[in-house]
Amino acid sequence: MNIGEAARQSGVSAKRIRHYEAIGLLPESARSDSGYRRYDGNAVDTLRFVERARRLGFALDEIRQLLALWTDRSRASADVKALTLRHIAALDERIAELTAMRAQLAHLANHCHGDDRPECPILDDMAPASATAPGARKHHASG
Repeated sequence: MNIGEAARQSGVSAKRIRHYEAIGLLPESARSDSGYRRYDGNAVDTLRFVERARRLGFALDEIRQLLALWTDRSRASADVKALTLRHIAALDERIAELTAMRAQLAHLANHCHGDDRPECPILDDMAPASATAPGARKHHASG
């Protein structure tokens, strides 16, 4: 099948298929006599696998490892589980960071009057302590 059909069957865009091929997540495709990429059912299955792993938040290097484990019938499931548990730990860390970020923003938003006054604790929190907003500096005449 051509790249368009592989994209349709896998749910992966043609551009992304070419990218996966370029970075080695998908083996280089066979070419037709006219030079067009040709894909088989195994390539479509691999694309689906990669996309599912992406949607689960795995990084490209982790996906590469998962693909190697998937194709290795002598693999130990403990290796797959260990990789997944490391990913879960990274997700938990990211969730904690996002939760803290959200709490800080909610606190700042709750303390902002949201009216016509220029004072804003949200901007004050983002600005360096010694900084003055651009355009807010007073210009003194020299001379």
